[in-house]
Amino acid sequence: MAQKFGFELKATDGRARMGVISTPRGEIRTPAFMPVGTAATVKAMMPESVRATGADILLGNTYHLMLRPGAERIARLGGLHKFMNWDRPILTDSGGFQVMSLSGLRKLTEEGVRFSSHVDGSKHMLSPERSMEIQKLLGSDIVMCFDECPALPATEAEVAKSMRLSMRWAQRSRDAFGDRPGHALFGIMQGGVTPDLRAESAEKLREIGFDGYAVGGLAVGEGQEAMFGVLDYAPGYLPEDRPRYLMGVGKPDDIVGAVERGIDMMDCVLPSRSGRTGQAWTPRGQVNIKNARHQDDPRPLDESCGCPACRNYSRAYLHHVFKSQEIIASMLLTWHNLHYYQDLMLGLRDAIAAGQLSGFVAQFHATRAQGDIEPL
Repeated sequence: MAQKFGFELKATDGRARMGVISTPRGEIRTPAFMPVGTAATVKAMMPESVRATGADILLGNTYHLMLRPGAERIARLGGLHKFMNWDRPILTDSGGFQVMSLSGLRKLTEEGVRFSSHVDGSKHMLSPERSMEIQKLLGSDIVMCFDECPALPATEAEVAKSMRLSMRWAQRSRDAFGDRPGHALFGIMQGGVTPDLRAESAEKLREIGFDGYAVGGLAVGEGQEAMFGVLDYAPGYLPEDRPRYLMGVGKPDDIVGAVERGIDMMDCVLPSRSGRTGQAWTPRGQVNIKNARHQDDPRPLDESCGCPACRNYSRAYLHHVFKSQEIIASMLLTWHNLHYYQDLMLGLRDAIAAGQLSGFVAQFHATRAQGDIEPL
């Protein structure tokens, strides 16, 4: 793995950016959507199928993998890439968000977070140093700093205290990460919806120095309007020559709005989770395949889509297998959703490269406003 981690900005259109992240395991075209492989699998998908949708990178989950099967075990078995049969880049989150979500099962101190496993009640300690160790054992290409992510709404004082703790943890994460050529460490900006706190956080992160920067603490209950309000200024606080990652986002219109505001990378469980619950994403919005209106419909979910679900199966069939609780329903709907998301990212990249993003976005919203196709 001689190649270093790098980012090349190839085109801009307004604040939107199109570029390429280089890693020893391959290039990541940006703006990029990262499917979530929480437990070393994108649910209902084979790795080669995920790649076929156009995904360049997957996200793995430090918290879940440390509990099952364990980072040390994965390392003994050759690392996460070999373990899950994915030879391209993997980003792992730090585990902070999941631990913070445990509520009464955790105790937060300056050292880190002591918590009880939701799986078996076993006791664990997750600190910046342990998070870096776990992600190194996994072999992650992009490692995330350990941070605290307070749920919104919260008082400005609470957000400020949390952000400053995260910045102290960011320095400890940087120190523990060390010098690892070919691997990258991303810092995470916090600060809620307060510009001064976001600016303070970004200044500290730039002072420490990272290979990329995430906008954290959004998509945690604040709503799209507030999220876009932060994205109207926050990415501008971060270095232009490093990737910008918005964590945990989101719905297609969230993604489009984030890209318009200068975001390069996103992840979300939504396309796979929606597939397992009978929801399909299309250019015209969501289709609920459970609805009886689809039971006699011979048409595909989306006539413009080239995924296997749309090429080979009807809405009637998808309705039938979902109502019958057949596993193929989750497989086909997830494949379709991931394909749609990657098609959206390709469209955004092409539009930015051509300087035609405003037209692309206008068409995106106009098509969604039409709603699903009329029933036969």
